[in-house]
Amino acid sequence: MTFFPSSAPGVQRSVRSFLLVFALLATACGGEQPHSPSISEARASADGSTVTVEGFVSVVPGAFVSALGDEGFAVQDASGGIYVKVAQKLDLGLGTKVRVTGMLGEQNKLRILTSEPASVQKLSGTQQVSPRNVTTGGVDEAVEGSLVKVSGNITQTFQDDSPYGYKLYINDGSGEVQVFVHVSAGFDPGMLRALTAGQRITVTGLAAQYETTYEVAPRQPSDLTTP
Repeated sequence: MTFFPSSAPGVQRSVRSFLLVFALLATACGGEQPHSPSISEARASADGSTVTVEGFVSVVPGAFVSALGDEGFAVQDASGGIYVKVAQKLDLGLGTKVRVTGMLGEQNKLRILTSEPASVQKLSGTQQVSPRNVTTGGVDEAVEGSLVKVSGNITQTFQDDSPYGYKLYINDGSGEVQVFVHVSAGFDPGMLRALTAGQRITVTGLAAQYETTYEVAPRQPSDLTTP
């Protein structure tokens, strides 16, 4: 077997040419994935824009179907989160990594990404999304679409807004925020009715918006706790 010295100019040129051609072919054949903007960048795009985002599931499909009328879910990355509106319930657990392509828009002032099942791709790896601790008065556009945790005293007790959900309000001194409990999230209405004015509760949920009202929407009964 004959070995060519690595310093041979002809061999070096041939190797460089081969690597260049290989890289070009790999790109042309889809060897590189297109860049996905961060979710915060995507949220800032104009209504009607088609965007692709990657992140981890923070709200499972169907948890909010009673009020939003779809089998959607929420996805989050390090920059923020967004609700994905999709008609078919997909098999996505909390923390599943996904790539979603859809059209940006709003539903009752809530920023949404409308997609199709075929445009939601599971990716390898999982990561549980940790909620961001915010004040009750800090639930606003800056955190909308993200998983948050708030604590405060109940200022307005149980209000029945079924078949969509149930409402109550809490305040930690920074401003009142609505807690909207979707019927489809599996809560016992009797437990919610038993909560009293002045009682302190902690709620983890999606920071959302309905028209001019910002709210926290818990995903499951364990998202609402009392001391």
